[in-house]
This record gives sequence, structure tokens and C-alpha cells, in this order.
Amino acid sequence: MLNIALPKGRLGEKVHGLLSGAGYAAGDLSEIGRKLVLENEEAGIRLFLVKPSDVAIYVEHGAANVGIVGKDILEEDRPDVYELLDLGLGKCRMCVAGPKDFVDDGCKTLRVASKFTNIASRYYASLGREVDIIKLNGSIELAPLLGLSDLIVDIVETGSTLRENNLAVLEEIMPVSARLIANKVSFQFRSDEIGRLRDRLAEAVAAK
Repeated sequence: MLNIALPKGRLGEKVHGLLSGAGYAAGDLSEIGRKLVLENEEAGIRLFLVKPSDVAIYVEHGAANVGIVGKDILEEDRPDVYELLDLGLGKCRMCVAGPKDFVDDGCKTLRVASKFTNIASRYYASLGREVDIIKLNGSIELAPLLGLSDLIVDIVETGSTLRENNLAVLEEIMPVSARLIANKVSFQFRSDEIGRLRDRLAEAVAAK
């Protein structure tokens, strides 16, 4: 069995649909809450759902041979895995956002709040800008509104939450979407199976 780690939530449901279209269906995803694992012996796969931030951990340590994870998590945590395919699902952007009229005069250390502290640090390091990174886990948009930070670095999908709070995207750091990743040892010893899965998924993505 090829162990495949899927992220919980809407993205996991979309990926399951894509897998089904590629010939790797494994029952009803709604049943996985009770069964924990879904299997398709004919296709030779075993699916299980985990928190999106844990997918790469399962893959890196070999509990899963492959998994689907957002590019944001790959860039933030930089796990030791192979990135095989952009699935084109869950598209959004990693952005710098803040008050619409914000101007960085460069005279003081910039305060930036983010869940993605590594991405934020590397981005501002590439600009040579001195920043104070503030780690937050939720309600990032509150930080500039309450004076905790000047700016935020966060994922933006539609931008509606920013607009409702009089904030705006000021810079785009990178596009984000779901990626197929593989454990390095698994890829070495089970390259045919994983390569076949990747190719079928690529066909399913192209057919969308």
C-alpha cells in the first residue's frame, strides 16, 4: 500500500476528488472520521487525513510515502521532502498587507506580525530591511488595527477580510497552491508507483 497523507478540510476534499479522477478513489471521505484510514486495495493506496501543518511531518518521517500540502507550509517549515507537482488547488497568495495609506519611510524598525515568521524574516532579509517579527497564530488582521504591528504577512485568497478592516495588499511575496510531495527514501525505492501517481494526477489537473 502507498500511504497518502491528505490535509483535513476543504482542500482535502478537493484533493480526494482529484485522486478519484486520477483512478485512486478510496471510498467516501466522510467515513474517514470514524475509520481514520481509507483503503483501495485494487489501486494499492491507503489514505488518511491529518492537520494541514502535519502532512509534511508524516511524509518527511516516512509514515506517509506521499502527501499533499500547501506551498506556504513548505516554504515556512522547509521539510526534507521532494516536491513533485503543483496541483493548482487552494490557490492564494502570500502577501504583505497593512493600512492602505501606509508608507515605509525606513526610519525605524518595521514591526511585522505573522503566523509565517520564517517566510516573513527571509523576505525582509532579502530586502535588507530591519524588522521585528511578531508571532501570531490567529486574527492576524487585528495586529495593525490595534497598533501591535505596522504590517502583517499572511495568506490572501479574496482579500475581503482585509477590505472589511480597511487594510490592503501592499506587496505580493509568492503564489501559494497545493503541492504533491514525497518522502525521499520512498521516492528512491518506490519511484515507479509514486511516478505513476504523479503522472495520473498531472493528467487530472490538465483535464480540469
